[in-house]
This record gives sequence, C-alpha cells and structure tokens, in this order.
Amino acid sequence: MKIAFITVNFHSDQDTLEVVAQLEANILPKEVGLTIYCIDNSRSPDLRQSLAKFKHAVYLDSPGNIGFAAGNNLGFRRALKDQAEIIVLINNDTVVPPDLVQNILSSVIKDPQVGVLGGLIYFAKGFEFRKKYSRSELGRVIWYAGGRHDWDNVYATHLGVDEVDRGQFSRLTETDFVTGCLFIIRADVLKKVGLFDERYCLYFEDSDLCLRIKKAGLKVVFDPQIKLWHKVAQSSGIGSPLNDYFLTRNRLLFGLTYASFRTKFALLREAVKKLFLGTPAQKIATQDFFFKKFGWGSWNKKVSVPGKQ
Repeated sequence: MKIAFITVNFHSDQDTLEVVAQLEANILPKEVGLTIYCIDNSRSPDLRQSLAKFKHAVYLDSPGNIGFAAGNNLGFRRALKDQAEIIVLINNDTVVPPDLVQNILSSVIKDPQVGVLGGLIYFAKGFEFRKKYSRSELGRVIWYAGGRHDWDNVYATHLGVDEVDRGQFSRLTETDFVTGCLFIIRADVLKKVGLFDERYCLYFEDSDLCLRIKKAGLKVVFDPQIKLWHKVAQSSGIGSPLNDYFLTRNRLLFGLTYASFRTKFALLREAVKKLFLGTPAQKIATQDFFFKKFGWGSWNKKVSVPGKQ
C-alpha cells in the first residue's frame, strides 16, 4: 500500500517543514509506503535543501505561484505516476496528530463506493475567528465538520464552524463536499473523474471535484475519527479583496455549471448588478468571468493588495 501526501508551499517554508516533520513522525505500518510531495509555488531558495533531511519528502518545483488548484494538480500527477493508491491533500499550515496516517488507513477510503473522504478539522489554538472561548475549549473549536452547498445562493459552507466539539459531529456521514485542507482520495477515483479544474485557481475547486465524484456515482464522506488542526489564514479571510475577487468569479463559474436554471438566472442578474454597484474586486471578477479570464485572472494586475496573495 502506497499513501502520498501533497502540500503546497507559498512563502511559508517553516509551516511546510513542520507539517512534513509531523507526517514523518506518524505511526506507519511496515507494509505501507509513505511519500510527501511538497510543491513549491514560491520557488524558495532554501526549501529543497531543507527537505533533504526528511526520508519521505519529495520536492517538486513549480513554474511560480500557479495557484492552489494547479499546484495540487502537480502533486496529483506525480503521485499517480509513482503509483500511489491513496492520495491526501493537506494544507501546510496545519498541525498533524501522530495517528493521522493510521486513522486514514483504517477508514472507509478503501471502500470502492467512497470517492473522497474528509476529517474533523479544528482551529489551531490562537487561530480562531472569534476570541470568546475558555482556555479549556481551545483546540476543540471546529473549523470543518462536513460541508453544505447552498444551491439557492451558491455558497459552500462548513458545518460546525466556530462550535466547540462536544461530540455533536461524532458520526460517519455523507456530506456535500470535502475541503481541500484535508482531501483524501484514491488514485482510481482521480483516474475516473479527473483532477482539479484549474480555472478556479482557489475557492470552489474542491466543491467542483466533489460534485464530479458524486456524478460518477461515488460517495463524499465525512469521518470525525480523522482529525487535524488548521492555522487558519487571516489575510485571505471573509471580506478581504482576495476573497471578494475569487468568491465572486468562481461562484459564477460553479453556479452556472451546476445550479438550476432559476438559480443561474438569479446569478446572472446579480452579476450585472455587481458590474455597476459592486466593490472594485467584484467588478473586476465579474468582468473576468464574462471574458473567461480564469486562473489568476486579473487579480495580480488590478485588484491585488501588497502582502496578500
């Protein structure tokens, strides 16, 4: 059995090295081969050399900051070439428990009816959106406990976000989507449905792939026994120009691909309104959608904010 982890680095070498070290320290059965692919979207001058000390780490250079979807696709392609059977996307800004690999291997991901699997993800201590928790609750504040697609408004929302874990998400359940922060999939599923759609760049690429998996007749599953802690980024959060741009453009791409006719009409009407009354990021994002400027689109050229990429 070969299991591969894929993580994308962008000017965050220390985070990447920490997550690799934590994965290397995981409990690993003798019959399991582990590889950790690190895609360097920032082309760091030191990361390759720093990773050389890790037995299971493989450095993968990229042409530059090609985005979350395309960066992970580099890892997907290499893992498939190397004949990995289970492939796991994991954000480099996460804290990995020592039993993560063991819990993945004992999960339902080997069930041929399961297409993709996600776990219970908490905010890492000090990275909560709100500062209302007691000391004993820190580390148990939920960031993701399954996902829901709101087809009336075309939003992808996390279940349980900001709630303290008191066992309310303790059951294995089917869910609408699995977040790209921890995305567990088999190689045969990727071969069947394809990789991330790189037009999204970031946001909604995981929802799109999960829908394609469902359309292929496979299940999208949430397993609370698989746990992870996320140092949630603040700069690209709700309300930032980056979030505004990609959420606006990619909602249109996702909704006009999969939503009902009624919702598509509402989205187009909303888009026209944003062309005139939206924020600067929304106006450019809407124009980019209509002119089919995907990937990074006009983000870097017209609406980027220094230090926020």
